[in-house]
Amino acid sequence: MSLILFLILLVIVGLVVGALARLLLPGPDPMGAGATILLGLAGSFIAGLFSWYVLNRHGAGLILSVLFSMLLLWLRRRYGMSRGAVGTPAGRRP
Repeated sequence: MSLILFLILLVIVGLVVGALARLLLPGPDPMGAGATILLGLAGSFIAGLFSWYVLNRHGAGLILSVLFSMLLLWLRRRYGMSRGAVGTPAGRRP
């Protein structure tokens, strides 16, 4: 398989997994397609590590990838979006 085809497949898988995570965990998510792809790829990567080290299996699968992407999205909402604009404390107007 060529490198270009592999990268295209990687982007498609990241987009599908990230979109499923955002669909199953509704709420305000002002992220574009690039951030959704990165969310899906990060969730798939962490799911692969979990599957390899904890479950002793080769490959995580779609369900585990979506679950870990949902966990990352929840953590982003919980800790990442609580900050205000640069230089202003959270919850206070400048």
